[in-house]
Amino acid sequence: MEEKEVKLEVNNLKISFRTDAGKVQAVRDISFKLYKGETLAIVGESGSGKSVTNRAVMGILAGNAIKEGGEIVYDGQDLMKISEEDFHRIRGDKIAMIFQDPLSSLNPIMRIGKQMTEAMLIKGRVSQKNSRRDFNTTLKLLKEAMDGAFPNEAEKNKQLCSDFDRFEFKHIALEQAYNRATEAAEDAASDIEDILFRIEKEAYKDVVRDARSAVSRAKDSFDRYVVYDRAEELKGLLKEAAVLLKSSIPKRIGAFFASFRGREREEQADFAALAATLTSIRSILTETLAFPMPNFFAMGYYLTFSQEPLPALGVEEMNTYLHDYLSEKFMSAFIDRAAEALRYSHEAACERKRVAIAKIEELRPVFEAETLEKNACYAAVKALSAVVTEGIDRLEIVKDNLAYTFPTSLEAAVKLYFDGVVRNKKEQDRYASQSKRYEALVAAGKTPSYSVAEMDLVDLKGAREGILSLLARVTENFSAKIAKTDDYHAKADALIDYLKEKASGVVFKVTKSMAKLRALKLMDEVGIAEPRKRFYQYPFELSGGMRQRIVIAIALAANPDILICDEPTTALDVTIQSQILELINRIKMQRNLSVIFITHNLGVVANMADRVAVMYAGKIVEIGTAEDIFYSPAHPYTWALLSSMPDLDTKEKLEAIPGTPPNMIYPPKGDAFAERNKYALKIDFEMQPPMFRISETHSAATWLLHPDAPKVDPPKAVVDRIARMKERGGIHD
Repeated sequence: MEEKEVKLEVNNLKISFRTDAGKVQAVRDISFKLYKGETLAIVGESGSGKSVTNRAVMGILAGNAIKEGGEIVYDGQDLMKISEEDFHRIRGDKIAMIFQDPLSSLNPIMRIGKQMTEAMLIKGRVSQKNSRRDFNTTLKLLKEAMDGAFPNEAEKNKQLCSDFDRFEFKHIALEQAYNRATEAAEDAASDIEDILFRIEKEAYKDVVRDARSAVSRAKDSFDRYVVYDRAEELKGLLKEAAVLLKSSIPKRIGAFFASFRGREREEQADFAALAATLTSIRSILTETLAFPMPNFFAMGYYLTFSQEPLPALGVEEMNTYLHDYLSEKFMSAFIDRAAEALRYSHEAACERKRVAIAKIEELRPVFEAETLEKNACYAAVKALSAVVTEGIDRLEIVKDNLAYTFPTSLEAAVKLYFDGVVRNKKEQDRYASQSKRYEALVAAGKTPSYSVAEMDLVDLKGAREGILSLLARVTENFSAKIAKTDDYHAKADALIDYLKEKASGVVFKVTKSMAKLRALKLMDEVGIAEPRKRFYQYPFELSGGMRQRIVIAIALAANPDILICDEPTTALDVTIQSQILELINRIKMQRNLSVIFITHNLGVVANMADRVAVMYAGKIVEIGTAEDIFYSPAHPYTWALLSSMPDLDTKEKLEAIPGTPPNMIYPPKGDAFAERNKYALKIDFEMQPPMFRISETHSAATWLLHPDAPKVDPPKAVVDRIARMKERGGIHD
């Protein structure tokens, strides 16, 4: 089975909140993974901890939050431990969030367009700096690996990397010029369409002024495309002056402006002639926009090193010619050498991984002792952190999150143990002192108005087991990587794509006009009619569904890896909810996004979730694929959610979940759902159930899955609902 790329990993997350009444345990030791391109739905009642979990991912927990433990790992970083400055580079850029009420994300006194472009401009500058750093670092590592693989050819390695650097930035400069020209042409064509409509309706006010602006933008679309402005260099590239550079345009523009010389009053204009001229200009723009895009990557190399003008060919023929030229002169040899460099880097990292595994085995006894010794443990932490970090292959594009976060994770796990030793001593002393005073009052014949709070002790055995588990996970991870066989040519292709992406980020400077055009495109992408009109409106002028579409567009502006949707349809009209769900699903598939969808309603995610995690009282009680949860639910709480979910075929009265969620200041000793669960066993009130594995994709935390538990069937309402769903889906047992 193909290994899925993990985009986000949550391990043993624990979050509480300080309140006047005591500490509320909101999230209690939850773990899950989010894979690339999937939608993970997190479902549960209010107070289940689902929103707290995702606010922790975004780094926006309330000020009274207590991060008691666990990891949230993204791109080689533990988000529970990074600084706010580091979070600023991730939040809204790599990980974006859509909230329940769109007005909570919008400034009511700022125009929509301003709110959409502001973040683009700010993030654009940060992105350029980060992209430059990542590009330089990766290319330097590649050159060092080439030197290792070909130790006698250091100068050749240096020259290859230098040449790649030169023509790659030429490629991006060409492509960005093309994109700016394309955006200007699209903007001009759209404005001309609006002007022609006004002329047709004889609404002549400001037509001449707007026409001049539109034609000026049409001219800009060619003038800014400077690479095509060299003598004979791109003659015939895009059929009759190639992609937006037709020689007739400047002449037509000149003739158009000449027709208005000396005419100061708009009513003197010949609007019929104006319409004909604008129609002709729009036709030319539309025609050139339909041409295929040149291969600027190959063109960048040709223009940098060939010393020859581009041959007079059509775009498709030109792309084939440039691709073959680049492959023959440079890229085939570069990929071969990069593949060998990646092999060398991997094998060298494997040797270091073997050293790390041996060191872990050597120092494991330090953490296996009945009582840990502080100095020995921290010395082992330092030594193990060094060797595990050394074992990382820095040329791997998909980061080994476990290895990257190992030093902070191991230190945190050891700190938890020794902090627990101190805490337990204080708790025991506190309990003994308060109990003594309580008993003294009772002995004196008085009735105390309080009770002694139970000891809140750290499980030292569990903390020690957590350290050993982390060591075992790293050993298993490194062993698997040592045994893995890679396709190094495929990895070289992926590395080059990564470098191209980073180079694009370096030269892509977001201007106000570019930000506006991107905002308009995003508004169109999320289904907002008349985006140019909406651009200048305020949030209060839009409907709830339209505001939520704006928020989605803002979230997509930075092209994030992960999109978190926190009850995005709850505040909307029922008729709009399905539209927003369809929109999120479509965008997820088009952009290959990873989505976390938070909701209290299982029905909302029935047709869009790949996997579903059911949360109750701060814990995940069941997790599996959508088919697992809807067709084979195993936890009584999941049964209860399904029983309370309306559908068109339900004839009997829906079952409400009896009782209320527990007070998480005093979490139940056993299964938190036991008090509301008519299927609860005696053990449910005494001990929390572990997560029982049902299948490779499906697990649930209920004692009903224990081999010794009595067989209990789901309620009739759930069985009937499953049968109806299977019938509609054409599924047969």
